[in-house]
Amino acid sequence: MSSESLHATSVAIDGQAVVIEGPSGSGKSDLALRLIDRGAALISDDITLIVRVGGVLRVRTPDSIPAAVRARMEVRGVGIVAVPYADDVPLALVVRLDHDVPRMPERRARLIAGVEAREVLVDPRPASAPILVELALRQPEATPG
Repeated sequence: MSSESLHATSVAIDGQAVVIEGPSGSGKSDLALRLIDRGAALISDDITLIVRVGGVLRVRTPDSIPAAVRARMEVRGVGIVAVPYADDVPLALVVRLDHDVPRMPERRARLIAGVEAREVLVDPRPASAPILVELALRQPEATPG
């Protein structure tokens, strides 16, 4: 079993984990909060553990996060709030936050703990960003031609 710890926020949508990566202040927690408002559950805010179990990547809350704060996230201007929570969810999508997203992107993948994970670029600023994440999650993985 191998693992990687990422500077990322992660949520579960319909039993599938979405990992949101980007620089500090890029909108990871804000996008996660908007997804939670649409029915997602928080896995981990700011630090995410990805563990390879067999050939499957699973997203978990790091053990270093105390159980008392696992179902909570910091909301800028509000403070620490309780949110729906999930843990140990199979990874389905990595969302990389970027302000320059191509209109017709090519298939992207990212190697995590030795396993390829599907990745999409999303601009977190538009109101449609959480819908774009949900649409990307529902798309079948393209097979290389």
